[in-house]
Amino acid sequence: GFFHKLCNLSPRQRALKVLSEHPIIDGHNDFPMGVRDVLQNDVSKLNFDHDLTKEEPWASYALNHIDIPRMRAGKMGGQFWSAFVGCDSQFKDATQKFLEQVDVIHQIVAKYPDHLMWAQSASDIELAFANGKIASMIGVESGHAISSSLPLLRTLYSMGARYMTLTHVCNTPWADAAQVEDGWFPPRVNGLSSFGNDIILEMNRLGMLVDLSHVSTEVMRQALEVTMAPVIFSHSSARAVADHSRNVPDDVLRTVKENNGIVMVNFYACFVVDDCRNQNATVQDIVKHINHIRQVAGVAHVGIGGDYNGIDIPPVDLPDVSHYPEVFEALIQSEVEWSDEDLGKLASGNLIRVFKAVEAVRDELALMNIKPDNTWIPEEDLGEDTTCHTK
Repeated sequence: GFFHKLCNLSPRQRALKVLSEHPIIDGHNDFPMGVRDVLQNDVSKLNFDHDLTKEEPWASYALNHIDIPRMRAGKMGGQFWSAFVGCDSQFKDATQKFLEQVDVIHQIVAKYPDHLMWAQSASDIELAFANGKIASMIGVESGHAISSSLPLLRTLYSMGARYMTLTHVCNTPWADAAQVEDGWFPPRVNGLSSFGNDIILEMNRLGMLVDLSHVSTEVMRQALEVTMAPVIFSHSSARAVADHSRNVPDDVLRTVKENNGIVMVNFYACFVVDDCRNQNATVQDIVKHINHIRQVAGVAHVGIGGDYNGIDIPPVDLPDVSHYPEVFEALIQSEVEWSDEDLGKLASGNLIRVFKAVEAVRDELALMNIKPDNTWIPEEDLGEDTTCHTK
């Protein structure tokens, strides 16, 4: 408003000023998957502090969207690194591979202490900001990581994982994936099973963020009823803007507002526009999703979760994470009025608030002396998926 006219800051200057005070925390980046695929997790071969557009093996890698120089250019102050292994590992060696991904994220963060700082709490993120470092957290992308075991959920938390996405593109024995809405496969439990509810409540007890990206709408609604803490969508956009099962419908956006949660907008072209094969996505499409979520859920419930390094088609004018400030510049120029305070909430303030609220629920439950849940998943819930199990 008036102050900026007074100081005559351009939208670009204003965006950079806000982001210097409120660096961006991104909800989801798949670079660790690339380290597994390209380097077989040999971190000694990683030059993450170089421009990876200019050197092999990354220059030929299709999902080349991030490195420390580009994170710095993108005004990033925090990243949830994704520990992800595909659905074909479910009921087989998923847990081993997820633990390997958690391990490699720790190694990547430790290798670059001048730039990256390990973070497992909201106060760690604030400390990283104060020290000019990029707070580095772990998000586990998909419930199949825990092999339907609450002790394994606790193990991942103790290894520093601070969110878990309930499914990927496959149902687990206790939660349905978004693709049931597209007819890829039938629902398994019509939302969340009773054991799925137990998992959410145990995540609440631990202080682990419940991530509802990738799940069916039915799971979104049920999880929001069950949870005692705010939830996140680490990388999802608005279904009213682009009708895709991976996006969040308006009724759920309204519930996220009541829940005090956050939806972190995904930049994948195929979730952002209706027809990504014949239509480019641009920064203006990202602006539409952010402004829609703001309109329906409120400015306190939107964030950034680009899904870079996990997507093959980003918006044409946002090819990698170095372009994040351009989103803020475009919001300033959009028809919706964005104050500096609003922009700071979008960048990182909202996520930090949600994280603190989740930690507060954990602390309350600890005061109530709620103990670890030792429920086992009912045998019948596993159905035929026990061929790799011993008795």
